[in-house]
Amino acid sequence: MKTSNQFDRRAFLTRATVGGAAAAAGTALAAPAIAQEMPEIKWRLTSSFPKSLDTIYGGAEELSRRLKEATGGKFNIQPFAAGELVPALQAADAVSEGSVEVCHTVGYYYFGKDPTWALGSTVPFSLSARGMNAWAYHGGGTDLYNEFLSDKNLHALPGGNTGVQMGGWFRKEIKTLDDLKGLKFRVGGFAGSILERLGVVPQQLAGGDIYPALEKGTLDATEFVGPYDDQKLGFVKVAPYYYYPGWWEGGPMVHFMFNKASWEGLPDIYKSLLKSICQGIDADMLQKYDYKNPTAIKQLVAEGAQLRPFSPEILEACFETSNTVYAELEASNPGFKKIWDSIKAFRHDYYTWTQIAEYNYDTFMMRQRNADKL
Repeated sequence: MKTSNQFDRRAFLTRATVGGAAAAAGTALAAPAIAQEMPEIKWRLTSSFPKSLDTIYGGAEELSRRLKEATGGKFNIQPFAAGELVPALQAADAVSEGSVEVCHTVGYYYFGKDPTWALGSTVPFSLSARGMNAWAYHGGGTDLYNEFLSDKNLHALPGGNTGVQMGGWFRKEIKTLDDLKGLKFRVGGFAGSILERLGVVPQQLAGGDIYPALEKGTLDATEFVGPYDDQKLGFVKVAPYYYYPGWWEGGPMVHFMFNKASWEGLPDIYKSLLKSICQGIDADMLQKYDYKNPTAIKQLVAEGAQLRPFSPEILEACFETSNTVYAELEASNPGFKKIWDSIKAFRHDYYTWTQIAEYNYDTFMMRQRNADKL
């Protein structure tokens, strides 16, 4: 004999079984509709990076892996390293033409077509990595960039950031502006156009040609990325002066660029997945660099790297020259002006804020580190 408040296990199990069957039936009925929204798709991705740069190239592999997992293998993007399908600096062209559906690249590689390309990634004395992400995701930056890319048959989503890069490896010390005159520096794009006005002779060399050119003295300096990537290339052996900061790459954003027609033909569920996955990879790349660079910089110093800051004189001259170039572009290139105006407005407020909390906290903690209290 049981009271009405006592637990009736048999009745509960009966109800649970019936309810479970009904739920399963509902799932079975819904499955065909979901399957229709998730067709089988196979795309190819061409990267602008070699496999040896595992942190940057790895972003393309992460996209492929995460998308395959999220769709049960129905949406597959196969990544190819630079040169396997098309040359590194033609990745966006291949996607625009439709021969490849997506690429993983950096906008400033296409600076020669139109300087506006670089604004989606980075230009000298622009925003830091956190600033670029804030502007891209919440300041309309991604929409502005896609407006620019629209007539190029491209749609871009942020897909990584290295953080502020190093200023490069030099065979001799660079103390004054006069030391820049005649310097054969492997640097391109926007930075090259700025430095050229200060007497530098910009050079364009493939990655495999840099070391022998430095060793022979036909090249005086090179910039690459930062400690983790640079260490693999052995530049410390032939150009020991390691300068900082890389003022031309304060927060270089990498992008996944999709063929616009292919992007627009995707079901909404796939578009949503790609947006989420790309944003995750964007964050993941910066986190990896923040984790790997501290160890790499210590190892490079142990190997003989001599860290040197660019002098205030050099930085000020580069800053003023950059502003002169920007003024010229704003006057002649409406597309550049529209995006640059947006970045400048946010840059002003962003550095107003970061100097209050972030700067003071970091500076205090750096003093503790230098006093061996951490």
